[in-house]
Amino acid sequence: MRPREQEFEAQNDAPPVDMLAALFAARGWDCEITSDDEMSGEVQGSWAKYQLRAIWREQDSVLQFLCLPDIRVQDDKKQRAYELLSLVNEQMWLGHFDIWSNGDVLLYRHGVLLGDDRMLSLTQAQSLVENAIDECDRFYPAFQFVLWGDKSPRDALDAAMVDAAGEA
Repeated sequence: MRPREQEFEAQNDAPPVDMLAALFAARGWDCEITSDDEMSGEVQGSWAKYQLRAIWREQDSVLQFLCLPDIRVQDDKKQRAYELLSLVNEQMWLGHFDIWSNGDVLLYRHGVLLGDDRMLSLTQAQSLVENAIDECDRFYPAFQFVLWGDKSPRDALDAAMVDAAGEA
């Protein structure tokens, strides 16, 4: 753990990137702070390893959190993938899925507007990370059913939701 990460461990609130880095360090997850405004790491989910990224925009007091499940969408599958995205996003309360035009990569994105103090609490950081991983785990099978199993978007979502409901 780097000194910068240690200094925020015991505090309730910290600058967003520092708090997330401290959380990753506490959980033993690899992460890299690429600048004062950005960090990235990798976490093993139920289905795959997910790349996590946080980007802080101080001028807007917004923390953007991304989770990339390493799914690329081929051109011939885009129409069905976008239809599935629409169905999936209807199910979500926080964040949304999208296909990043730079590389046709599926991603989960959630923006958090922080208060005037521009600080992130440990509870907020944990919720942000856990929600991103949970949503990627929940919908990963649906995307695989469409992209690799040639299911229709509705059938893929229905099958994924039945599978998820049956997990213990």
